[in-house]
Amino acid sequence: METKQITLFPLLFSNFVGTLGFSIVLPFLVFLVVDFGGNSIIYGILSSIYPAFQLIGAPILGRWSDTFGRKKVLLISTAGTLIGWIIFLFALYLPKFDLIDINTALFGAFTLSLPLVVLFVARAIDGITGGNISVANAYIADLSDDKTRSKNFGKMAISSNLGFIVGPALAGILGGTIYGNILPVLVVILVSFVAFVAIGVMLKESNKVAKEVLPIQKNSIQRVFSFECKYCFNPPNPDKLKFKDIFKLKYIPVLMVLNFFIFLGFNIFYTSFPIHAVSSLKWTITEMGIFYAILSGLMILVQGPILRKASQKFSEGNLIIIGSFILGVNFVLFFSSNIILIYVAAILFAVGNGLMWPSFMSVLSRFAGKVHQGAVQGVASSIGSLASIIGLIIGGFLYNSIGSTTFLIAAVIIFVVFALSFKILKIQNTFKAN
Repeated sequence: METKQITLFPLLFSNFVGTLGFSIVLPFLVFLVVDFGGNSIIYGILSSIYPAFQLIGAPILGRWSDTFGRKKVLLISTAGTLIGWIIFLFALYLPKFDLIDINTALFGAFTLSLPLVVLFVARAIDGITGGNISVANAYIADLSDDKTRSKNFGKMAISSNLGFIVGPALAGILGGTIYGNILPVLVVILVSFVAFVAIGVMLKESNKVAKEVLPIQKNSIQRVFSFECKYCFNPPNPDKLKFKDIFKLKYIPVLMVLNFFIFLGFNIFYTSFPIHAVSSLKWTITEMGIFYAILSGLMILVQGPILRKASQKFSEGNLIIIGSFILGVNFVLFFSSNIILIYVAAILFAVGNGLMWPSFMSVLSRFAGKVHQGAVQGVASSIGSLASIIGLIIGGFLYNSIGSTTFLIAAVIIFVVFALSFKILKIQNTFKAN
């Protein structure tokens, strides 16, 4: 199979749809939760439902993609996203039927209503089938060599950032119409359906192992008559690979640790910064939208031409080290309430993340190899989901307790990533030697 014959458009579009669906609800999801009887704690729990269920589904879908093929699993995942949003739309039309009133010291006072329960179901379905990122990463790895790996993962990052730019913008424009929150959700349903069709029609299978004919069994009648396939071989069965077995693969454990700390630091920031912007910086929704649009635009710039030029001069390990150091400095600057320093931090955030994350994913895909690519990406996605759940939950609690000092904690976590990244250089040298 020649790489040039395969288009990445449906894969990149699917990735774009995933981030679009996540970001488009950011401006109004909290208001929905309150309208349906919830409070800020319930909002935080609802936000963590997707990564919580993704933690369960991603490794399973990853292993399935090794066994049955990337395309089939991507279709399942995209269909799950579509179904999840249809249920989400259904919740908007339900009457606010109160099921039970709850008032506890831990969760506060809130009402569990029927539409609120349906919202949880919608996010859970999208999450359990939300292995498209890990499978998409495995697909990219199938098609990439040492020269194209960073560039291809950079394209994935760009498609994600485009989703983060378009999502809030669409929510702001469409949500202001007479149709309110219904119109943005309808848009997500439409683009999810288009992504499903694009994958089904345009995407070609990339996993050779899944398409090969399995060898003739020992006691098969075909063996008696010597009906043998030219390409018969004994591929390992990734479906039997357990979660703990992934950590026995060479070089993988240290990358999984890095993956955890990266997601932990980022999600502490993602939870605490909006609170900081509203309570300390006194930003409006418009100012928040401008900030995130500029931030995402800068990341697209970095992960495009800047990353391509940087990857020609530096190894992926060096880019991870440089990027993580810049990210650590960026989180320190967010500690300030000075608007100039905030936007300097945004620039550093874009540069650091743009250099580090595609390079990290490239290294992970290389060390995972071909046979267990989907399984490794699935476990990495689950670890990222676990770190996201922890970060999303503790980020809010930390900011309520210590304020903007929370950003210094995020900085320390990213500096841990910086320190551990030096081990990747050693691993890369060993990997090349072998």
